[in-house]
Formats: sequence, structure tokens, C-alpha cells
Amino acid sequence: MEVTINGVQQTLDVDGDRPLLWVLRTDMGLTGTKYGCGIGLCGSCVVLIDGVAARSCQIFMSEVAGKEVTTIEGLAAGDEPGDLHPVQQAFMEHDALQCGYCTPGMILQGVSLLTENPDPNTEEIVNALEGNLCRCGAHKRIVQAMHTAAKMKGGG
Repeated sequence: MEVTINGVQQTLDVDGDRPLLWVLRTDMGLTGTKYGCGIGLCGSCVVLIDGVAARSCQIFMSEVAGKEVTTIEGLAAGDEPGDLHPVQQAFMEHDALQCGYCTPGMILQGVSLLTENPDPNTEEIVNALEGNLCRCGAHKRIVQAMHTAAKMKGGG
């Protein structure tokens, strides 16, 4: 099966009925994509598929054949702090995380939102991130970070 993961074309010998989450975590060692609920409700496993946020625990490998999958590991342009995606940078600036478990999914969901809507208002940000659960209570800082990221990308 051919799939592009974080910009690298991959030929994978995997069962088409296997969830993308487990291929990423187990086979590829991309553990930034987290396992949370396993039923697509918590948002911990969000990745981008062709630039759109998707719950990798609910996506089978047969569904991503020929597509581009981006995980949190593949979002930044490089290894230097200045190479971070604006959403990553804004999350750092606003300390929009505590334990960090939900952070990869939140960031990728936020990237998808800004791709669709470069200048979201607070209600749109809250609605877009509503399905990404955070038990630490960083929601206010996450919303602030999203406003900052929109400005960094030229929106807002």
C-alpha cells in the first residue's frame, strides 16, 4: 500500500482493515499520535489526511492509500524553534498545554481549522476544538493560542 506520511512516500505491507493509529504508533514509531478513547470521541489521535483533521483510530489503512498523512512529528518545517508551524509556536507562547497528552490532536485540529477558516472568531475556535478533550483545563490558553496563530498566518 502506498501512502505519504509526513512528506515521505511509504510502501507499507499492512492489512487494509488495520487502524491508521496503530500503524503510525506501532509500525512507524510516530507516538505523537495518541490513543485515547479508541472510538473517535476524544481527539487524541487526530492527524491530517490531505490537510483535513481526522481521527486516526477510526480510519482504516485502506482509506489512506494514495493520500498524504501528517502527524504532529511532520508538522514543523525543521528542527529549530523558528521552524515550528504557527499553531505550534502559539501553543508554546501561550503555554496552552499542561500534561501535553491532548496537545498533538489539538494542534492538528487547529491547523485544519485555520486552513479552512484563516480568521476564526472565538466561537468558531471553540466549536472546532470542542471534540478534542483536555482534562487539564488549558482551554482558555488554547483559544488564545489559536487567535495568535491566526494572526501569525495572516488572518485575524
